[in-house]
Amino acid sequence: MTLSAADWIIIVLYFAVSAAIGLYYTARAGRSLSDYFLSGRSLPWWLAGTSMVATTFAADTPLVVTALVVKYGVAGNWLWWNMALAGLLTVFLFARLWRRAGVLTDVEFVELRYGGRPAAVLRGVRALYLAIPINLIIMGWVTKAMADVLEITLGVSGWQVAAILFVITAGYAILAGLWGVVITDFFQFIVAMAGSIILAVLAVNHLGGLDRLTELATARFGSREAAVGILPPLQGGWLPLSSLIVFLAVQWWASWYPGAEPGGGGYVAQRIMSTRDERHGLLATLWFNIAHYALRPWPWILVGLFAAVSYPELSAPGQDPGRGYARAMVDLLPSPMRGLMLAAFAAAYMSTIATHLNWGTSYFVNDFWLRFVRKGATTREQVLVSRVATAVLMLLALVVMRFLDTVEGGWRILLGIGAGTGLVLILRWYWWRINAWSEIVAMAASLVVSLAVWQIGGLRADDPWALVITVAASTVAWLTATFLTGPESPETLERFYRRARPGGAGWRAVSERLGFGREPIPGGVMSWMNWVAGWVAVYSSLFAIGQLLVGTLLKAVVFAAVAASAFALIARNLRRDPTFRSAAVDSPGATL
Repeated sequence: MTLSAADWIIIVLYFAVSAAIGLYYTARAGRSLSDYFLSGRSLPWWLAGTSMVATTFAADTPLVVTALVVKYGVAGNWLWWNMALAGLLTVFLFARLWRRAGVLTDVEFVELRYGGRPAAVLRGVRALYLAIPINLIIMGWVTKAMADVLEITLGVSGWQVAAILFVITAGYAILAGLWGVVITDFFQFIVAMAGSIILAVLAVNHLGGLDRLTELATARFGSREAAVGILPPLQGGWLPLSSLIVFLAVQWWASWYPGAEPGGGGYVAQRIMSTRDERHGLLATLWFNIAHYALRPWPWILVGLFAAVSYPELSAPGQDPGRGYARAMVDLLPSPMRGLMLAAFAAAYMSTIATHLNWGTSYFVNDFWLRFVRKGATTREQVLVSRVATAVLMLLALVVMRFLDTVEGGWRILLGIGAGTGLVLILRWYWWRINAWSEIVAMAASLVVSLAVWQIGGLRADDPWALVITVAASTVAWLTATFLTGPESPETLERFYRRARPGGAGWRAVSERLGFGREPIPGGVMSWMNWVAGWVAVYSSLFAIGQLLVGTLLKAVVFAAVAASAFALIARNLRRDPTFRSAAVDSPGATL
C-alpha cells in the first residue's frame, strides 16, 4: 500500500496532537501519586467510560473479531459477548463499592479486605503477577497485531515500526501519567472509530451493498443463520447452542479476563476510582459496557464478513484469518483514507499500550515498592520512581513481545489461566468468611488446573469443557482452603465494612455489630433489577443493530423497542435510588 502526501499529513497530525496532549498534562500528573495513577479522582463519567472503551479497542481487536467471523460467522463473537453479564454486574453491584473503597489500585484493596501476613503476601504477589507477566503478555500480543498490520499494509518490518510506536506511547505515559492517557484515549478513540466505520462502508459498497454481502456470506457458510445469525446453530459448528449456554451460565462469573473481571478490577476499577464520585463511576462503567458490546463491534463484523467471502483461502489450515482485516485495508482504501486508517490503528494500539504501562506501573510502585521497599518515600520520589518504572516496563515489553507467535496465542493463555478465580473475586465483597487464603488458593489452583487441562488433557483454552473442569476444581480448592483456615479478625472485617458498606446477608452480623442494622446492598433489589435490565438492554441493542444491517427492519424495531424499555427502567430505578443521588457526598477523595 503506497502512501500519498495527504496520507502522511494525516498521520503526522495525529502524532502531533497526541504528543501535545501528553506534554500539556505532564505538570498536573507530577503533583501526586493520585494524580499520576488516578487523575486526582476527578474524571467525569463520559471521559472515564470512553477511556475504558478506547483501552479495549487495541490493534488486535479488529483482527480477532475478523478471525472469529471468518471461521465461525457472526455468532462466533459470543466467545466474548458473553462477558457482558460480568461487565454489567460490575456496573450495578461493584462500581459504587470500588469508588467507596478509596484505594489507589484494586490490588491495594487486598489489605483493606484482609489482614495479617497472608494479605501482605497476596498483595505483593498479585501486584508483581499482574504488573509483569500478565501485563507483558497483553502488550506483547497487542504489539504482535500492530506489527502484522504494518507488514501487510506497508510491506515494512512491522516489529521495528511497532517498537517505535511503543516508545512514543511510553513517552507520554511516562510524562503525563493517567491524565495524559485518558485525554489521549478520548482523541484516539474518535480517530480509531472513524477509520473502522469508513473501512466497513467501503467493504460493503465494494460488494454491492448489505443485501449482496449477506447473500455472498450465506453461500460461503452454507446458510443464512450460519453466516449472519446472532445465535449459533442448535447442534454442530464450533460453538453450538449447548456450548453457548455453558459460556453464558459459567464463564462470565467464573473467569478473570482484562476488561471483564467479575467484581470489577484492573483498568476498569482504575477508571472507576478515577471518577469524581460513585455516581460518575457507575455511569462510566455503564457507558463502557454499552459501547464495548453493543455499538463498537459491527464495523469490524462487516469487514470480517467481507474478508470471509473475498479471501476464502484464509480459512485454510495454517492461515491467520485475522489478517483479512489488513488485506481489506490494502485493497479498499484510497488516499487519504489510507493515512486515516493507519492513524486509526496507531490510535487503537497506543491507547491500549498507554493504559497498560500506567496500570502495570501502579501495581509495582503502589503495591510493591511503596509497600515493601520504600514506605516513607516523598511525593516527588514516588512520581519519579513511577516514571522510571514505566520506562523499565516498556523495555521488558519490547523483549517479551518477540516471543508471541500469534495474537490468538496470547489471548488463549490469559483466557485459560484466568478461569476459576471469578467467584472468589465476587464473593469477597459480599461474604465475610472469604479470607486471604481463599484468593491465594484460587489463583494457584486456576493456574495449575488450566495448564494441566490444556497441556495434558489436550483441550483448548476456549473449549467449554476446559472451562467447566477448571472452574469446578479451583472452586473446590478455594472453598476447602477457606474453611480449613480461620476467618479474618473482627477488627479487619469492621474496618472494611465501615469503608465500603457492601451490605447484604453475607455481612449481617458485622453490620449489626457496628450499629448499621440489616443494610441491603447499595441500591437494594433495584440493583439486581438493573443488572437484568442492563444485559437485556445491551443485548437487545446489539441484536437491533445487527438486524438493521443484515436482517429485517421489523426485527430491528422490536429489539430497539425492548432496549429502549430496559434503558428507561434503569433510568427510573437510578432516579429513585437515594444512595445513587447522594453518592457525591459519600465518595472518599471526591473532587467536585
